[in-house]
Amino acid sequence: MDNSVDMQVKELNKRASGQAFEVILSPTTPDAKVEFPLSPKTKKGTSLDEIKKKLEAADERRKSHEAELLKHLAEAREHQKEVVQKAIKESCDFSKQTQEKVIQKMEANKENRTARLAALNEKFKEKDKKLQEVRKNKEQMKDTKN
Repeated sequence: MDNSVDMQVKELNKRASGQAFEVILSPTTPDAKVEFPLSPKTKKGTSLDEIKKKLEAADERRKSHEAELLKHLAEAREHQKEVVQKAIKESCDFSKQTQEKVIQKMEANKENRTARLAALNEKFKEKDKKLQEVRKNKEQMKDTKN
């Protein structure tokens, strides 16, 4: 290797964190490029039509994004409505079932009460018959003694 290589050192930017340098070695072959650009090639100026196209594309993206957001919001609202309707329906069904159960219990209680009253009446009638028989027997005993 050849030790007689020419070097160039260029200071790029001074920063708080340190310094940056670019080291440029001279070409060893005669047909190699001599200069290296420090910055990328500058773009040619954009035309008015290109700017308009970019603005239109950005506007389309924005409109598309807004449409997506509105679509998601509408879906969320629809879901909320469905949930509320389902909750209301379940509440109504629960109320109806509860009311039916209460009515059934009331009817069962009424039937039980009626049955108890009928049993008591029957019991009292039996006691009355016994009392009547005892009185009748007592009167017959009195009549036979006299």
